[in-house]
Amino acid sequence: MIQCEGLVKIYKADDLEVVALQGLNLTVKQGEMMAIIGNSGSGKSTLLNILGGLDRPSAGQVKVGPWDLLKVDDKDLVKYKRDTVGFIWQNNARNLLPFLTALENVEMPMTFAGKMDRPYAKQLLEWVGLKERMHNKLTQLSGGEQQRVAIAISLANRPQLLLADEPTGSVDSRTSDIIMDIFRKFNKELGLTIVIVTHDLSLAGKVDRVVAIRDGLTSTEFLKRNPNLDSAEAGTIGGSPLDEVHEAFVVVDRVGRLQIPKEYLKALEIGDKASMEFDGDTITIRAPKSLEGEESA
Repeated sequence: MIQCEGLVKIYKADDLEVVALQGLNLTVKQGEMMAIIGNSGSGKSTLLNILGGLDRPSAGQVKVGPWDLLKVDDKDLVKYKRDTVGFIWQNNARNLLPFLTALENVEMPMTFAGKMDRPYAKQLLEWVGLKERMHNKLTQLSGGEQQRVAIAISLANRPQLLLADEPTGSVDSRTSDIIMDIFRKFNKELGLTIVIVTHDLSLAGKVDRVVAIRDGLTSTEFLKRNPNLDSAEAGTIGGSPLDEVHEAFVVVDRVGRLQIPKEYLKALEIGDKASMEFDGDTITIRAPKSLEGEESA
């Protein structure tokens, strides 16, 4: 569904250039539900904006289904955003029109696309648990209910891909669980591909795969050991849901580069150079001999 290879995004302002993505590689399968995590400034929101057609890549490859987002023209980009991808923002004000009812909000993108379907709009609100609230205006709904309206809006034009930027960032833990259950329902029953950007590791146990981004590159990947293990059965070790539910891998890109966790490098006192040995089965990374002592990784 998604294929990014050597993806680069550079923002320019006057004489200043900021490289937000530095050759990122990412593949997402059709029907997958996955999360992208990273600290502020890591590039995760930039990636989501590019996948959503809200920002243009500077170089590399980025394809979503049949769409090549590096080469698509403005007219086709509008069609892509309208028909292929749904987007959910953390800030409800970017999703919703407060003077309309929940139902009218869901119908709005249908109107713009010329595909009005009131029965389907009502069905979406029923699916997100708002059957009895669809005729309420947004001022009469709680923050969590408004976010569920936003989910229904994002699916109004039957997209193949759903992108969510911190969808649980402004709600309490109970509402967060409800929202993630809704995502899982749409993922399983509709085959919807879902990509969630978050800094909340507690969501990791509720998706199939987690990709960590650091400094504009994919650095680590976590795969669920048992895809049938739901979040209720997932325990925590050391306070992190990742420990119990996911298996961690360091990501190796197509030219053989990998990002070693900074804490490992610090423990071995490795700076800008390292010694590497291969014995046929194992790759050993050490500090340069002048620095290493007996420590190795």
